[in-house]
Amino acid sequence: MRRSPPLFRTKPIETNLSADTGLHRSLTAFDLTVMGIGAIIGAGIFVLTGISAATEAGPAIVLSFVLSGSACAFAALSYAELASTVGGAGSAYGYGYAALGELPAWIIGWMLILEYIVAISTVAVGWSGYVHDGLASVGLAIPPQLLHGPFDPQAPGLIDLPATLIIVALGLLLANGAKVSARFNAVVVTIKLIAIAIFIAVALKHLNPALWHPFIPPAQTAPAGTTHFGVIGIFQGAALIFFAYIGFDAVSTAAEETRKPQRDLPIGIIGSLAICTILYIVVSALLTGIVPYQSLNVGSPVAKALLDVGENWAAGLISIGAIAGLTTVMLVLYYAITRILFAISRDGLLPRFLAVVNPRSKSPVRCITLVGATILLLAGFVPINRLAELTNIGTLGAFVVVCAGVIVLRHRHPDLPRGFRTPWSPLIPALGVLACFGLMTQLQAMTWIAFAIWLACGLTLYFGYARWHSVLSAAEPSP
Repeated sequence: MRRSPPLFRTKPIETNLSADTGLHRSLTAFDLTVMGIGAIIGAGIFVLTGISAATEAGPAIVLSFVLSGSACAFAALSYAELASTVGGAGSAYGYGYAALGELPAWIIGWMLILEYIVAISTVAVGWSGYVHDGLASVGLAIPPQLLHGPFDPQAPGLIDLPATLIIVALGLLLANGAKVSARFNAVVVTIKLIAIAIFIAVALKHLNPALWHPFIPPAQTAPAGTTHFGVIGIFQGAALIFFAYIGFDAVSTAAEETRKPQRDLPIGIIGSLAICTILYIVVSALLTGIVPYQSLNVGSPVAKALLDVGENWAAGLISIGAIAGLTTVMLVLYYAITRILFAISRDGLLPRFLAVVNPRSKSPVRCITLVGATILLLAGFVPINRLAELTNIGTLGAFVVVCAGVIVLRHRHPDLPRGFRTPWSPLIPALGVLACFGLMTQLQAMTWIAFAIWLACGLTLYFGYARWHSVLSAAEPSP
């Protein structure tokens, strides 16, 4: 009778992070930084800034961004250490496998799959809306039945055609290799940074500091049916806009395609988060300083604010920047989930059929195809926006594991070569655990219920398949 495999067996740490793994090492620190900006700057700056200000925190949305950014900074420092120490394409999944064991690694990998697939599908639906609005403005409106899936309770149709087309296009781009995708990402990131620069320049001309008073609106002035504003609104706003920050962890999934991973990965992770945090704070402050925050509860608050102050030409350019921003978010997150799936499959926890690299493009084309088909079905036919908060809880859970992983590995393997060391450890990683878990407690009860259901499905798959097909299981001697 075969013995039950241990649940907390750890994966050996590969100290040669530059070893050939089949993927093509072509990315630089600049590529990784731009990749991080591409993943972070998107729905957060073009959508969530206004909604959070109008319904959660008022002008104090700036403090919400600082709070979320601080939690991410703790996690980013921990990511930088593990990326330069453990490496691998699996990101937090791989770090958890090395530090905490197989079952925790599987749980975090399962959470990451949820995080990325839901995030990409949600952004694809938002991208579709922006494209439709842009086409409608020049008289080329898309028929309603091609903008909504059959399960949309508000306006059922046939399929969200723009969302499915962009997923197919990005899948084809990724199938041509990481460097090709990085070049495309750099061009589109430039477009959206120009759009943000235009907004900042124009908004400064219309800045009215009186609109920042009161900076923290009293709770009794919150919209009907909510209990937000006040200090609690800052925390609840931070939990909501955390969606704006997801993506810097996607940089760590490029470890096996980076030329000098021990040096370049920390630069890409920390650099992209720092740049984006500054932009978020500046844009949210200007946004609430040129129009009343109560008017920003719309899907395109940055463009609306410019329209309200009479800058129609700038509003049009911002819409182009929003489309560019959402495109790069989808591209980088799509890239990241395929590398995570590749790593999990290579370890045998999912069918190893997926862990095959295309000999021409040096990309995991089978993973790209499977993920693309799944996202296409969700974005094209399901009102996925209802599940957006699941992305936050999956991301926060991943960050908790990464921060804990730094503490554990410092204790178990103090002599490992580390290209980057998290300062003031274990204080910084411990603060990361507390901050991220604290934000998790601010999410709605229904989000926790849906997450529990997803986790139960993952545990069923682990105990029914993954546990027995693990590469580590095959390597264990028979009793």
